[in-house]
Amino acid sequence: MTQVYNGMPSAELGDVPWRKSRHSNPNGNCVELAPLPGGSVAMRNSRHPEGPALVYRSSDLRLFVCAVKAGEFDDLAGG
Repeated sequence: MTQVYNGMPSAELGDVPWRKSRHSNPNGNCVELAPLPGGSVAMRNSRHPEGPALVYRSSDLRLFVCAVKAGEFDDLAGG
């Protein structure tokens, strides 16, 4: 695999196992995640699978998910 960086084209990540949440909507407005060698996680827009990927350390992604579950971003949902 080439050097992994934030914003790189998803296709350049190679054959990684992208997956969507089972809660994804049928319109395809979803994000997909893929584990990367070395323990980081890539995220891409499912509507643009060849587009850029955001790359996070798994520990940072885990902290973000915990914060979402705790309601720390509920005020951003607009409702």
